[in-house]
Amino acid sequence: MTLWTRTSGKGAELLLVHGWGMNASVWLTLAKVLEKDYRVTLVELPGHGESPWNPATRLEDWAEQVLAAAPADAVWLGWSLGGLVMMQAALLQPQKLRALVGVATSPCFVQRKDWDCAIPAAVLESFAAELETDSRRTLRRFLSLQVQGAADAKDLLLRLRREFDSRPLPNPAALQTGLDILLHSDLRRALATLDLPSAWLLGERDTLVPKSLAHALTGLQPQAEVHVID
Repeated sequence: MTLWTRTSGKGAELLLVHGWGMNASVWLTLAKVLEKDYRVTLVELPGHGESPWNPATRLEDWAEQVLAAAPADAVWLGWSLGGLVMMQAALLQPQKLRALVGVATSPCFVQRKDWDCAIPAAVLESFAAELETDSRRTLRRFLSLQVQGAADAKDLLLRLRREFDSRPLPNPAALQTGLDILLHSDLRRALATLDLPSAWLLGERDTLVPKSLAHALTGLQPQAEVHVID
């Protein structure tokens, strides 16, 4: 099975991996800027956009599929769930990646006894319950969470919805699997063992990946760059 990809620009290889329920359209504006200096490859996760879906239920399965579609010696930039896929790919085949850039992502998205820089499991569980009744409504609610606190939230949300709707809707099974991956994945210890250049970008107002994660990431990867965008 081959995932959908699109490549443009010239220069060092750069792979962009989108987040849960989304598709490559979320990168289009950024890709136009980056392709001036990089050879940019967009990939759509299994069952998202134009990528086919098969019953691949593990994070490792998704990472292997993206690795098969990715250019060699690329910097990977992963957002949200795409960041988890990126981290798992680096654990499986570190020689294929040049560096990691995580955007609003985490090695562990759900709060645990020793991990409060995350969201309560009930938040993701509510999305899972809503998916069973109305997946389109759930995705639109998720999009609205992305723009909370932005000065131009209304206009930005309209643009996101327009671009999102330009691609095929994700497979419902892929959405459910993605939520399961977010709920149950914990790559904290494994991330600390990675010997690849890493940079992490967090948002001050992010309600899903809190800025308090910055301190925890520095503890896991003292050599990494960690930035919180005001």
